[in-house]
Amino acid sequence: MNKEELIAEISKKAKVSKKDAALVLSATIDSIQTSVKKGNKVTLVGFGTFSSKKRAARNGRNPQTGKTIKIAAKTVPAFSAGKAFKSLLSK
Repeated sequence: MNKEELIAEISKKAKVSKKDAALVLSATIDSIQTSVKKGNKVTLVGFGTFSSKKRAARNGRNPQTGKTIKIAAKTVPAFSAGKAFKSLLSK
């Protein structure tokens, strides 16, 4: 499912226009991204938690040449599925 299909599904289930559904989805995604960027967690009970994790610097290997390279430390986004979401998928 892509973003347009998700908007159509939200529009249908919430009985709102596609334009309104698109605005709500965009606002939701923007709010989650802004909060996680600030280092906060966003928890949607039953669905999951969005957060950021720090990845330490490490040594890697260039697969073409085999040379060792240094990979810089960075912060990456993370998602942990909630209990209800996990149980839905395991049925």
